[in-house]
Amino acid sequence: MKFFFHLGQYILLMKRVFCRPERHKIYWRQLLVEIEKLGIDSIGIVVIISVFMGGIITLQLTYNLSNPFMPSYLIGLGNRDTLILEFSSTILSLMLAGKVGSNIATEIGSMRITEQIDSMEIMGINSASFLILPKILAVVIVSPMLFVLSIATGLIGGLIAGPMSGAVTTADYLNGVTYAFVPYYVTFSGLKTLAFGFLIASVPAYLGYYVDGGALEVGKVSTQSVVTTSILILFFDLVLTQIFFK
Repeated sequence: MKFFFHLGQYILLMKRVFCRPERHKIYWRQLLVEIEKLGIDSIGIVVIISVFMGGIITLQLTYNLSNPFMPSYLIGLGNRDTLILEFSSTILSLMLAGKVGSNIATEIGSMRITEQIDSMEIMGINSASFLILPKILAVVIVSPMLFVLSIATGLIGGLIAGPMSGAVTTADYLNGVTYAFVPYYVTFSGLKTLAFGFLIASVPAYLGYYVDGGALEVGKVSTQSVVTTSILILFFDLVLTQIFFK
């Protein structure tokens, strides 16, 4: 019963969030702020993690495919498909759920307990749309960009780690990266990233918007938002993979 209560309340909140904005200029300005805060500020951590993960995946493939009957270009191919299909979409989204999601839940939850949201409602402002809509749009817009950036830097990480380890030559690695490329994989993972971006912004915003209590509860909601969003991302990853690859 509690699940259906939260599901219904979440749907009603999203209905309020996507109501027609009163003043588009204010929303546009707020959207740019959120893109910088939630997206651009995440570029550094995305690049660092992707470079190291690209290198690690390459080395792991090297050790597991060290067979004379296995062509060495499979290392580059395996790294590419792993980054596209799972790491740069799902794993990266789980990381953003911790960084971006907790930030959203804490910010909106703090506004709730300090009665700033109540003040907006008294002034006739649609607080749900004003506070949540720019965050959802910002994360949905930025997520595909971070996805592409993660793939690129992950491949660079593999290009650095592979030849340095002596397990694969630069030519063989690059040959594997370009071999038998399937554009549908990028389309599929891009759609997943958009869906995950919506979850990363909307679920923590919902939990923060309806928090009740004080600073301790805001901290609990921040943790709860990360756990809940991560579970939903993994669930929808399973569902979407089943649908698109059936």
